[in-house]
Amino acid sequence: MTIIGRPADWPATEAEALAVQDALRGRVVLDEPGPPPGAGLVTGVDVAYDDERDLVAAAAVVLDAATLDVVERATAVGRVAFPYVPGLLAFREIPAVLAALGRLTAGPGLVVCDGYGQAHPRRFGLASHLGVLTGLPVIGVAKNPFAFAYRPPEARRGATSPLLADGEEVGRALCTRAGVKPVFVSAGHRVDLDHAVAHTLRLSPRYRLPETTRHADALCRQALKEAVA
Repeated sequence: MTIIGRPADWPATEAEALAVQDALRGRVVLDEPGPPPGAGLVTGVDVAYDDERDLVAAAAVVLDAATLDVVERATAVGRVAFPYVPGLLAFREIPAVLAALGRLTAGPGLVVCDGYGQAHPRRFGLASHLGVLTGLPVIGVAKNPFAFAYRPPEARRGATSPLLADGEEVGRALCTRAGVKPVFVSAGHRVDLDHAVAHTLRLSPRYRLPETTRHADALCRQALKEAVA
């Protein structure tokens, strides 16, 4: 298996990464609806780490948005591209994620990240960063609310409540299953928040997490296990 190295022009310091975020953030598009929920293809991306070996495995899994059947899978394994710094996790993951996406022959259509877009201290999480670099419509669906305030939504499927930063709505807590804790949805690029929520609900017919995330999570863990075997 080929191990991807860090790109030659990739930021090496926190200051350099912050400058990249500042330069790219103005290119985020938030006033497009994106593709209709349930139409075309949708791709989940996720990563798994082996910190002892300095490796990150990325997976991209393409689903038929109507049936949620798997259309294609791709993986890539690379060196961790950046130190762990809260708010800059995208710099650790994006090279491997881009490599996995680049190995797809189908889609990818809408991309769903296990992470954040606008629900980020500088409004430029992984979903926004990946969207700007690729030009694709991307949303973020996270398991935890990061540092933002919210009131739990009603415990019924489809209920939402705003995720707030200084009074600004940066995402929504979404109940995908009755009686189960919410997921945290934010717009990334070329998809507005209302449609990001609609996509997430459509992709989560049975479980708390979207099918895109469930498939990508399992595949990246498998790829990492095989890489270190």
